[in-house]
Amino acid sequence: MSPELAQKLQRSSVEVRSGRRGAGSGIIWSTDGSIVTNAHVISRRPTVKLRDGREFQAEVRRHDPKRDLALLHINARDLPAAAIGDSSQLRVGQIVAAIGNPLGVPGAVTTGIIHSRGESRFIQADVRLAPGNSGGMLANTRGEVIGINTMIYAGLALAIPSNTAAAFARGENIDRPLLGIAMQPIDLRGAPALVILRVEPGGVADRHGLILGDVLLLSVHELREALDSGNTVLLRYLRGNEVRQAGITLRAEAQAA
Repeated sequence: MSPELAQKLQRSSVEVRSGRRGAGSGIIWSTDGSIVTNAHVISRRPTVKLRDGREFQAEVRRHDPKRDLALLHINARDLPAAAIGDSSQLRVGQIVAAIGNPLGVPGAVTTGIIHSRGESRFIQADVRLAPGNSGGMLANTRGEVIGINTMIYAGLALAIPSNTAAAFARGENIDRPLLGIAMQPIDLRGAPALVILRVEPGGVADRHGLILGDVLLLSVHELREALDSGNTVLLRYLRGNEVRQAGITLRAEAQAA
């Protein structure tokens, strides 16, 4: 990433402070004062500090702890809004950069590559994050925001896909029936499949007998279509060498990824 592009992204990055929670990061989402950050970054009366040093009391317009997203608004105009990219176009191995305020260092930039594209809720990348990066941007080499950095897990940065954040910022209902699993796309004898890496105890998948290591015999796109199609989904999956199927009754209270 060129220094010029990094500087442009830094101008669209803000510091978010909220009570005793310390400082997090945020992204200028629109020129008229909309800021997107993580829900866990804010509490009451958050303040936003721009790259040029100006500080504003922020209004919380939308707050979703389940998706860990928050939409703030500050009374400012003509702000340097970030370009928002299409997270569905990410590719494993793609170079990305995280911009935020780790450990109080404003506008810090670190680079890495994509490990997975976010099929199980989060984009995973090997960029280095630290406290203060939460709510900040994950950007591609074109200078587009493709994720909201949220946490570190097993040494990898986890980021909410930009498409999810964009729908949230528009006020769209982004809730989809959730199975309560983490999964990884694989190629199974030339066909797309999804191997289950984690099953949330008490979640929908757990209640229907799915376990770690089961392989769902469909693609990510097909799974999303199935989840959107109704309240009951028939899933075929591979356990060992045996093909099984389960009629999954989706429930609104499912909380898993």
